[in-house]
Amino acid sequence: MSGSGLRRIFDRNFLEYASYVIKDRAIPDDADGLKPVQRRILWSLGEMDDGRFSKVANVIGHCMKYHPHGDQSIGDALVSLANRGYFIERQGNFGNIFTGDPASASRYIECRLTELARETLFNKRITDFIPSYDGRNLEPVLLPSKLPVLLLLGAEGIAVGMSTRILPHNFQEVLRAQIACLNGEEFTLYPDFLQGGRIDVSDYDDGRGRIGNRARIEKADNKNLVIREIPWGTTTESVISSIEAAARKGRIKISSINDYTTDKVEINIHLSRGVGADEGIKRLFAHTDCEKKHTSNIVVIEEGVPTETTVTDLVHYSTGRLIEILKLELKLELGDLTEKLHWLTLEQIFIENRLYKNIEECESWTEVRTEVRDSLKPFIVEQKIEVSEEDIDKLLSLKIRRISRFDIEAHKGEMGDIRKRMKEVRSCLRNIVEFAISYIERLLEKFGSDHPRLTSIEDFTEIDVKKVSIRNLKAGFDPSCSFLGTSIKGEFSFSVSEYDRFIYLLEDGTYSVVPVQEKYFIDGTAIYCGVLDKEKIFTAVYRQKGTRIAYIKRFCVESFILDKEYRFVPNGSELVYFTHEPEMLLDFWFERTKRMKKRKESVLISTFKVTGESAKGVQLCGRKVISSIKGLSVDDDGNADTDGEDQQEIPANDVQEESTSIPGDTDEPAEDIPQDDASEAVTSPEELVQKAEELSRKAAAAVKDAEEGLISDDGDDLFHDVD
Repeated sequence: MSGSGLRRIFDRNFLEYASYVIKDRAIPDDADGLKPVQRRILWSLGEMDDGRFSKVANVIGHCMKYHPHGDQSIGDALVSLANRGYFIERQGNFGNIFTGDPASASRYIECRLTELARETLFNKRITDFIPSYDGRNLEPVLLPSKLPVLLLLGAEGIAVGMSTRILPHNFQEVLRAQIACLNGEEFTLYPDFLQGGRIDVSDYDDGRGRIGNRARIEKADNKNLVIREIPWGTTTESVISSIEAAARKGRIKISSINDYTTDKVEINIHLSRGVGADEGIKRLFAHTDCEKKHTSNIVVIEEGVPTETTVTDLVHYSTGRLIEILKLELKLELGDLTEKLHWLTLEQIFIENRLYKNIEECESWTEVRTEVRDSLKPFIVEQKIEVSEEDIDKLLSLKIRRISRFDIEAHKGEMGDIRKRMKEVRSCLRNIVEFAISYIERLLEKFGSDHPRLTSIEDFTEIDVKKVSIRNLKAGFDPSCSFLGTSIKGEFSFSVSEYDRFIYLLEDGTYSVVPVQEKYFIDGTAIYCGVLDKEKIFTAVYRQKGTRIAYIKRFCVESFILDKEYRFVPNGSELVYFTHEPEMLLDFWFERTKRMKKRKESVLISTFKVTGESAKGVQLCGRKVISSIKGLSVDDDGNADTDGEDQQEIPANDVQEESTSIPGDTDEPAEDIPQDDASEAVTSPEELVQKAEELSRKAAAAVKDAEEGLISDDGDDLFHDVD
């Protein structure tokens, strides 16, 4: 076989398999809302229905005539369908949807159709059939369902290249939505779960979004919590397991947990000392299965093709199908009434006019039939009735008892009732929308009380997992080897949670944010290392190498990509001062120049605006060149604390020292000492006279230059040599 031939075989077989899984196993049909196994189970129950309970094992065996995938899949699907409570009535142990306990063996439990199923799912006369998988039986293509079954039951399935997840909705609300649809009104539907609980539907988006689902937790007192309802898709066992796992990891502190669930959920939680009820509830929602997110993705088989749709579209489609089914049933009923009236009319003519006596002289069966037809002609022409051979056979098969006890008045009354009903049916067909509304209202009145809403709709307050998390991990930083992490026993340590992030800033003006981990190597000299706080303000002073102008910037780290390197100091600049303290007093000295009158200035860092980490900052002292800088702590009144130290989470280096001399400056260490305080040198009278004469010559030259306009603004000070 050639490669191309083998490829064609694979392609064809894969397409057949994919089509089979999509249409016959995983994705429900929106016409009746059922998967094939569910349809076959309900059809089997309908065939076996005699009003009494049947062994589930017998139902499974009967269903295997239609379903080719074995008894286990049928049994599981039957139990799941029965536990949803709409179409199958249970007797025996069908498991517990709250605890997750399994059902008893199929030979010990029984089931039958509910009255709702009998009334809304079956009508053989309008059902199309196809041969079963082995050709021995006929099974329905679709059930003539008058309900939006898909929205009532919900569905989940994974097929080739697609999946579906439809959340269940409330019976009363779905039927009221159909009435609104028939009236041309708007409607909104939200999920409803058998487990109860609470939901936030702000992001449901008509079945295209997701919902938040929380357990219902009551406060017995400040130390005891009671879980009364659990989220959909969980069990008390899974919820308890998630709570125990969170407790082992230190995310929530509890002293005991007890499960008293029977037919109602009751899980008692005793909190540890130091943890209040409100705080405990927040941590349960943040770290356990007490809160779940459910995504809705509605994919159905519509007209034989997989289609993505919405809740509103499903209601409109199901309502349109309801009208078509009701039309078919009314037309069938009208046809039945017409046939019955036709027969009763012929019967009345035949008996009331004693036409049966005309056949006494006939010698053959052919003569008898001919005589009956001829005898009826005067009457059927008058009433415009057509007589078939079957009608003649039925008249000839009338028994003497029927003829002898014929009650003309009762017969006319029955015919009157039929005509009255035919009139009603024709009226219903003319006003099919009103008839459909009345039909739905009858269903609501009859079955609505059995299906109240169990899940409350609320607006949840979003819980910040980071804020409610317990910082139960110890992280350390070792400057000697530049390692950071929860497994490091360094000189500096701090408490973190698994939801925190590490941030470190380096001497070269870069920083990075990394997740909490056991061991991380910092490549460079760190000037700050700690837990990320997006509101924490950093202050950096840097100097451009070319102009040597100093800039100051205050910034917060708010947005980032993990493990990516960012710069808080521009390229080609050198960092001269850094602090993470919210307030400091900066003392800085300028390089000495000839005309300088003031060499020192001070400023509070809070006077500068907080910007982004990528901002350039502002010039600290104009275009003056700073020779050294020093940071002083301040008290609550804003006064400098000369004894205070610029505290850092990591050891101070050259950049972080309180008094910093910028490398490359040749000026003397800066101290703001007034010249008046310096001891004056002893000068002789001859030297004073010499200096006075020199000063006189310079003054004369300066006056001359001024007259000629030769002196510039930045010229040397006339008295720069005078001490």
